[in-house]
Amino acid sequence: MGTPSAMLRWGRFLDTAIEGDVGIFVDEPNPALVARAVRRLASDRPTNGAWYVKRPASPNPRSSPECVRSPASSPMAAEAQLAMRIVLVASAYAPAIGGVEQLTNRLAAHLVAAGDEVEVWTMRHPADLAQSEVIDGVVVRRFPFYLPPAQPRPLLRLPYRAVIVLRAMRRAAAEFRPDVVHVQCFGVNGVYATALARLEGLPLVITLQGETLMDDHDIYERSVSLRTGLRLALRSAAVVTACSQFVLDDTVARFGRPLGAAEVIFNGVDTEPDQLPVPLGIVWPRYVLGLGRLVHKKGFDLLLDAFAGLPDDLAEVAVVIGGGGSELAALRRKADELGLGERAIFPGPLSRSQVAGTMGEADVFVLPSRIEPFGIVTLEAMTASTPVLVSSIGGAPEIVRHGIDGLTVDPTDRAAFRVALTTMLRDGGLRERLGEAGRRRAAAFTWPTLTDDYRQIYREVISARVRRPRDATR
Repeated sequence: MGTPSAMLRWGRFLDTAIEGDVGIFVDEPNPALVARAVRRLASDRPTNGAWYVKRPASPNPRSSPECVRSPASSPMAAEAQLAMRIVLVASAYAPAIGGVEQLTNRLAAHLVAAGDEVEVWTMRHPADLAQSEVIDGVVVRRFPFYLPPAQPRPLLRLPYRAVIVLRAMRRAAAEFRPDVVHVQCFGVNGVYATALARLEGLPLVITLQGETLMDDHDIYERSVSLRTGLRLALRSAAVVTACSQFVLDDTVARFGRPLGAAEVIFNGVDTEPDQLPVPLGIVWPRYVLGLGRLVHKKGFDLLLDAFAGLPDDLAEVAVVIGGGGSELAALRRKADELGLGERAIFPGPLSRSQVAGTMGEADVFVLPSRIEPFGIVTLEAMTASTPVLVSSIGGAPEIVRHGIDGLTVDPTDRAAFRVALTTMLRDGGLRERLGEAGRRRAAAFTWPTLTDDYRQIYREVISARVRRPRDATR
């Protein structure tokens, strides 16, 4: 009968799994997962159990139980049900530090823990970063993604540069052989990922993280290339997910409704700390905490205004604003102008250990954004049982239910913001109640839950891809 690799070459796996030339025992009738099992067999990689291949008794393997069934305990069955190859195409990744980088890292880790094979492909910026390396056990490949400014000369060079990048991506795809291309935060990375998915016939999943709203330079307002690329991607994607209903609704209104499925998958949080807390050594007995990129849209100037208006009986409270960004110097000047002196503390960017240490000691965590797609840092505060006061503008109220597990307020309403902050600082019972309720609420946003949601999407789009050639003949 020959060796499996001789019989089940990659180029024939659809015929093999669906048309009935050769069948395979798996504990899953889904033809996509049968095809995945055949594909693993064809790659000649070692497995944890025996692989069984036989010619089916009937011409249609899906009508022959002996062809698609094996004991539920079979290692091969588990492998066929679980194992997928996922490429996460992220707008940014380590060594850069930020929300997308952290989210992509955690998703990759949980997918690997579930039995999948994962690579992360991202922008090679700065250019001296390694073209390929392993970070936290996951292969990371970097590409010189490029979109030109709106001048004629760069536009003329774009086709040549784009072809070079796409050739490199196709070589990487030939090596890794992904089942799904998943874009995390759509930028120039998404434009190239969309082109790759179409060239390779791979299902495309796009996850929107509010990038069209929160870019520091409003790139989507200025770049025709990105706007056009996103509109085309929304029409090409098998599934589009968004981190909040607010983000999904805004995307539909501004860029068009996706042709495929669209749904909200909230971001996840680690309910158990992965780092030992390291306190900053703040000498004030009580403090309000804000964390994030120090840019205008994050609204930390609004927090300073509200804090400066606190009554005299809260004079022992300080405000700590952690993070780096273009507004740091301006925020320091504003704090001086407001007479806050040493009560305003700007420790700069914090490590995860420092975030954990600072979060757990804060009286109140405040998210004062002028607009906020989601607010992962809010979930981190809730996990630490720290009561939260968050912006009512954007997606944060989809996490925090006002008066139940936190308070929401329009931060641009300075009087209302000051009153809400004063109320929380004065009422220890309220803080305790909201902190405990917030911790319970955060437990609904775990990484295993999010990972299961994405893996179900991957299975569905892989299944649709496998069925399509056969369905077209009916």
